[in-house]
Amino acid sequence: MAENVREIKTRIGNIENIRQITKAMNAIAMTKVTRMKRRLAAVQPYMEGLEGVLSSLVGQHADVASAHPLVAANGSQDVGILVLNADRGLCGRFKGELNHRAETLAHDESGTAQFLLGGEKARAYFARRRVETLRTYAHFYEDPTPEIARVIALDLISLYKQKAYGRLFVVYMHFISDLAQHLRVEQILPIKAEPKAGDMLLEPNPGRMLNIVLPLYLQGKIFHALLDTKTSEDAIRRQAMSSATDNADDLLKNLTRSYNKARQQSITREISDIMGGAEALRN
Repeated sequence: MAENVREIKTRIGNIENIRQITKAMNAIAMTKVTRMKRRLAAVQPYMEGLEGVLSSLVGQHADVASAHPLVAANGSQDVGILVLNADRGLCGRFKGELNHRAETLAHDESGTAQFLLGGEKARAYFARRRVETLRTYAHFYEDPTPEIARVIALDLISLYKQKAYGRLFVVYMHFISDLAQHLRVEQILPIKAEPKAGDMLLEPNPGRMLNIVLPLYLQGKIFHALLDTKTSEDAIRRQAMSSATDNADDLLKNLTRSYNKARQQSITREISDIMGGAEALRN
């Protein structure tokens, strides 16, 4: 009985240590989510303005825009899939859903799938399946910046011009709220823009403007997707750590009840032994 009491007490100590860790990670993830939500909200007006400029440009000069290398089809039948995943674990369904959706997309699309893998969890997952990749961005965008998005965008443009793929999809997690994040698949190459009428004045000419705006637009799309998926990752990690802390609390409650019961039984048995010994001495 004494061994049982010690075993329960050891388990209580271990779970208390785990609870402290999950509670701390929950607090860290909550701080990160708050910071990332501010960054995500700040970039939204920029993307809306950039899309407006591109739409006006395409609307006024559709013939020039349709012939641009980033808008026109390049003739390749292969499909590129950019997966934006996590570098670290303990984020619940996040990494699994992204990897599985990328696999499903590769099977559903015609042509050979060419993978570009963001995050260590995507790299490790597809490495186990011996999938060849065009690019890997592991431990690269833990803190997304426009410069990081620019590096990725330049890689994507270069590979598209080399006809490594004819269409490029990005698979990422779209952040809606702290409790809602939806997986999203979006085609980003060739670039498609809804034309709209406008009276925008261009200087010096539409072709040079497209050379500036289209790569900038793609960089913005990548940056927005990085912020979206990182915000979702931190939100899902916060949910996972909150659930783990709640489960630890339930376990501690049950184990404490078992510990008190076992301790009471142990004390009762010791008292009975003492009383039995005293009675034997009297006799």
